[in-house]
Amino acid sequence: MAVVEVRPAAECRYDAVSLGEVMLRLDPGEGRIRTARSFTAWEGGGEYNVSRGLSRAFGYRTGIVTALADNEVGRLVEGLILAGGVDTSHLVWKAYDGIGRGVRNGLNFTERGFGVRGAVGVSDRGHTAASQLAPQDVDWDHLFGTLGVRWLHTGGIYAALSDTAAETVIAAVEAAHRHGTVVSYDLNYRPSLWKAIGGIDKAREVNRAIAPHVDVMIGNEEDFTASLGFEVPGVDESLAELDVAGFAAMIDEVSQAYPNFQVIATTMRTVRSATVNDWGALAWSKRSGLVRATQRDGLEILDRVGGGDSFASGLIHGLIEGVDLQTAVDYGAAHGALAMTTPGDTTMATKAEVYKLAAGGGARVDR
Repeated sequence: MAVVEVRPAAECRYDAVSLGEVMLRLDPGEGRIRTARSFTAWEGGGEYNVSRGLSRAFGYRTGIVTALADNEVGRLVEGLILAGGVDTSHLVWKAYDGIGRGVRNGLNFTERGFGVRGAVGVSDRGHTAASQLAPQDVDWDHLFGTLGVRWLHTGGIYAALSDTAAETVIAAVEAAHRHGTVVSYDLNYRPSLWKAIGGIDKAREVNRAIAPHVDVMIGNEEDFTASLGFEVPGVDESLAELDVAGFAAMIDEVSQAYPNFQVIATTMRTVRSATVNDWGALAWSKRSGLVRATQRDGLEILDRVGGGDSFASGLIHGLIEGVDLQTAVDYGAAHGALAMTTPGDTTMATKAEVYKLAAGGGARVDR
């Protein structure tokens, strides 16, 4: 029996849809934001990256529910989304006033870091179109009912953008469940997003309202503590075994508080330097108990941004396909590892590469 029961593909227009903001990422490459004279443009967003990965790496029919200001930057982002194989039929366009006083598009300047110099992200996303998306802007019953969606993914980054964003998340997850759509949620706690609107207390208020509507909950130890208030005992980032024991202990408490969680998953990352991380993952389900992905100590990193999102898309791929939880978490960890070997927020990996690495394959030349 599958870990999570998913609607048949033949009944649905979409295999997966994400709800979240898509920003324009401006990347100085090997340099620094403060000294850059040119930037590479990418699209990215914590929730969007998952559907983009499911499309490009795994071949699913995916879409995005978001909003953009209708100007040249918005049209650039739309083009990048389309190039990523993600349907934009449910993208809401907001009228632009000429200078962005009322509505604008989000920008994310990100430098990768190297060695002892950590990665740096500078977001410019106040008053964005996506943060102003309201529940009534989307016909949820048409999306999940008439068209059909097998899987909805959203998360705590989008929910933090505004009160209306949080309300939109709740409207989406409630509608998804009315029509039998599986809901996954990445807690993705970002202190910078919450500090001006109530901090950790507000984060817990919002995420605790959303959590009862989630089937697959994803987050690391900090996420579960900051967003839901669960402490992970015995955590020591230098010792992965304590992370495993602490996460296992926390799961008992979390699963009792939220019996609707069918799967709980986390990545385990120890940062040795900006370019060398220890990388692993854990997942739990009621039927399987706790399983652990292959641990990859000393993983070399080119660009760490989006590694967790690619973990999520690999895990979701496995759950949609009905594999056992061990295989699903191995897909997730392998996909996340591969995504961090290339620039940008989004994956450049193939399904064959994910399967090869998940099965123990190495970095020898493929010819």
